[in-house]
Amino acid sequence: VKEANPEAIILAEQYGESKPWLLGDQWDTVMNYDAFMEPVTYFLTGMEKHSDEYHPELEGNGDQFWRSLLSEIEKNFTVPSLYTAMNELSNHDHSRFLTRTNHLVGRSAELTPQAASRSVRMDILRQAVLMQFTLPGAPTIYYGDEAGLCGFTDPDNRRTYPWGKEDHELIAYHKELIRIHKEVAELMNGSLRIVHSEGALIAYGRFTRAGASLIVINRNSYALTRDMFVKMLGVPTECIMRRLIISTKDGYRSEPVKEQVSDGLLTLQIPAMSAQILRYSSVDHLTAEEFWKKNQIHFGEEDPFPGSRVG
Repeated sequence: VKEANPEAIILAEQYGESKPWLLGDQWDTVMNYDAFMEPVTYFLTGMEKHSDEYHPELEGNGDQFWRSLLSEIEKNFTVPSLYTAMNELSNHDHSRFLTRTNHLVGRSAELTPQAASRSVRMDILRQAVLMQFTLPGAPTIYYGDEAGLCGFTDPDNRRTYPWGKEDHELIAYHKELIRIHKEVAELMNGSLRIVHSEGALIAYGRFTRAGASLIVINRNSYALTRDMFVKMLGVPTECIMRRLIISTKDGYRSEPVKEQVSDGLLTLQIPAMSAQILRYSSVDHLTAEEFWKKNQIHFGEEDPFPGSRVG
């Protein structure tokens, strides 16, 4: 393949450890089950990716989410293969993510295809999509997910596209996140850092020396107010961060909202069942040495997950 086209990408479907094939002389990357689909699905729904099991102890368990995601990144990826990994919420072999939100265990043969769309949670799907576009990897949409298509595991997950019955608000939400992902460089190639992990509330940063994005996911059914130590992302101690998008129980909004950072802390009122992206964009063109010296980034005792910086 590489002899025919040196720029061709070899993308593999692999269950289990992938790193031996990702050292530069065989595959380029893989379908990211272990460091994306599974940890995101368990954190947001507690469901196994085929809808074969429900694990309530994993639903809303932020610490376990980070342990799983970070250990799988270390075990399975090099940095280039991670940043190009195929981050899917659903695909041809597993139940649709929207169906997993209803906590029904089983398959279409026993539950009927109609059950796949029963009591599904669009707010949880929107949280998952926002994570899909902000965690390291290449966001990959399985056709129909953007339109609200449901389905149990193969073959029910291969239904035809719902022409004329699409969820147009959900499509618009995907388009907005696609736009943000294209415009915000650190979401494509920035480092990853855990900012907060408290039960069903997690926050993480993607950052370069030119900009930093804070992603906050509240899987709780109640609102919270929390201080986020954004200085660890290279954000100045006193500055304005701009909210790019927020999803709540009632839908989403993408009008810009300014939030004040004081003494390196961003105090946020976080709605129930929400997901949001906030960003600081540096106007200064700094060298790497100038950036890290100016912002005095320290790792260690401030880090709730030592070694949790990726990139």
